[in-house]
Amino acid sequence: MSTPDAYAALRIPDYRRFLSMRMMTTLTVQIMSVSVGYYVYELTNDPLMLGFIGLAEALPAIIISLWAGHLADKYNRRNLLIGCIAVLLLCSIALLIVAMQQSLLTTPALLAFIYGIMFCTGLARGFFSPANFAFLPQIVDRDRLQNAISWNSSTWEVASITGLGVGGLIYGFGGVLAAFGTMSTLCVVALIIMLQISSRPVPYFDRSESALVRISAGLDFVFSKQVIIASIAMDLFAVFFGGAVALIPIFAKDILKVGPEGAGILRAAMAVGAITMAIFLAHRPLGKGAGKIMLGCVAGFGLCIITFGLSTNFYLSFGVMVLAGMFDEVSVFIRSALVHFQTPEHMKGRVSSVSSIFITSSNELGAFESGVAARVFGTVPAVVFGGLMTLAVVGITWWRAPKLRNYDFQGAKGSAADYEADKKQPVS
Repeated sequence: MSTPDAYAALRIPDYRRFLSMRMMTTLTVQIMSVSVGYYVYELTNDPLMLGFIGLAEALPAIIISLWAGHLADKYNRRNLLIGCIAVLLLCSIALLIVAMQQSLLTTPALLAFIYGIMFCTGLARGFFSPANFAFLPQIVDRDRLQNAISWNSSTWEVASITGLGVGGLIYGFGGVLAAFGTMSTLCVVALIIMLQISSRPVPYFDRSESALVRISAGLDFVFSKQVIIASIAMDLFAVFFGGAVALIPIFAKDILKVGPEGAGILRAAMAVGAITMAIFLAHRPLGKGAGKIMLGCVAGFGLCIITFGLSTNFYLSFGVMVLAGMFDEVSVFIRSALVHFQTPEHMKGRVSSVSSIFITSSNELGAFESGVAARVFGTVPAVVFGGLMTLAVVGITWWRAPKLRNYDFQGAKGSAADYEADKKQPVS
């Protein structure tokens, strides 16, 4: 039996460019998250203000997500991605300018500008997610899709968590201007890389269908697939209740007494775990028992969140965050892969948009929930409660979603059988 080629998808030049773009944009978003969070907390010393940052990003992403998915199935996905990156670049530059003019602004005015910019960032991310998800399978062939998903998921996870760590370190050692300047530079690089990727044709679709009909078809598809809706719902509630990462600035400053440098190291801890697991998954593809593995990893993530909330030792906190990164990487990979395998090509934008409402925005909503809970109950009780609720979500999913529990990739590669057929269809 031949050993699978762990680097099959990476041999495609446009796919390497795609991953590089994904790395740059994800780093930008995550550096923005941690640096804006710490900046606002230093200005206000109020955990609720951290929650409002997440809310300012999540609301626009939720509002336009379904429409964005419809557009991602109707128009050139490469061009949509270029537009999203351009908006993200403008937002990064705007944050840099606002920070440079801080001395000329009152704190309320400064916060208003920051929340307004984050709102625009949420709009860009709302369009980016479905276009990015749908563009991936246009770059690789079916035989290399699982390998491409593995590297794509790993790249996102590693960049996502690394970005948080790098953002904390840059902010801690270089200050807010260095952090915002880094974001702008990364966006420029991502835009240049994206312009070098060859354009792909728009998948076949019926132009006689209205936008409402097409959006409804996407919703019907998602809710008719227990495997997809259960995995999305579980991740939504797990991230929503387990959003301890948003409170790391508070733990670093008030509980562990390690300052912004320590906050950066704690965020980087998840990157250590994610990178380790990403390398493992690229060389050892998952097959049987993927559903059970996903449920187990989400439960493990919840236990790590509880331990982190109770810890008063910096090294213990670092260790459990490493484990949390490993568990999170596995669950992200499995969810992404099963959605790709279960969704036909011409519906990937709309299915991804539904997923984005629940998952992409759940990080920001989870940050808001954590901020509110920390304000009302205290930081430690809020985090422990979130971890316990994550365990409860896993239990309910195990009980109520047997198809997800029994899911494995070995029997899923034939799903969405019209994958190649859709790619060959002309646009009507």
